[in-house]
Amino acid sequence: MASKRALIILAKGAEEMETIIPVDVVRRTGIKVIVAGVARKDPIQCSRDVVICPDASLEDAKKEGPYDVVVSPGDNLGAQNLSESAAVKEILKEQEKRKGLIAAICAGPMALFAHEIGFGSKVTTHPLTKDKMMNGSHYSYSENHVEQDGLILMSRGPGTSFEFALAIVTALSGKEVAEQVKAPLVLRD
Repeated sequence: MASKRALIILAKGAEEMETIIPVDVVRRTGIKVIVAGVARKDPIQCSRDVVICPDASLEDAKKEGPYDVVVSPGDNLGAQNLSESAAVKEILKEQEKRKGLIAAICAGPMALFAHEIGFGSKVTTHPLTKDKMMNGSHYSYSENHVEQDGLILMSRGPGTSFEFALAIVTALSGKEVAEQVKAPLVLRD
């Protein structure tokens, strides 16, 4: 059986923790994670001036699909850039059509809203994104740190990045694998 694969889409202005923590935690399970730059494979400046070097351009990563999960990190500028990308829309629409897991954190869910993904789902976002996300009542809202409704998985912000990453692991590989990965991280319960 082929190993599972995750695509994390990185845009200029993305939140660093919401990008790196899921990459790290998911990779600890043996799931192959590809970090794809929206425009190119060039280094991308994130919201707090950390520069991340993508593994591939989104165009090249798309050719390697499909993926078991597609992840959208947040922060306002990062989410805006994901929301304005036709390539991101195409990947999200394809993932939704093939019933693959779609995960987004903080303001990242705004890309799902912009591209009309997961309408009807129960969602959560960063508190400052809630009103925008609920515009038009396409979703129902939850205050949970992590919310999963079917194949839509969302989380609230940088402080929930570990919970978000472990929820992705649970969804792809089961609770036992998530617990095995969590133990050496020495996270609080």
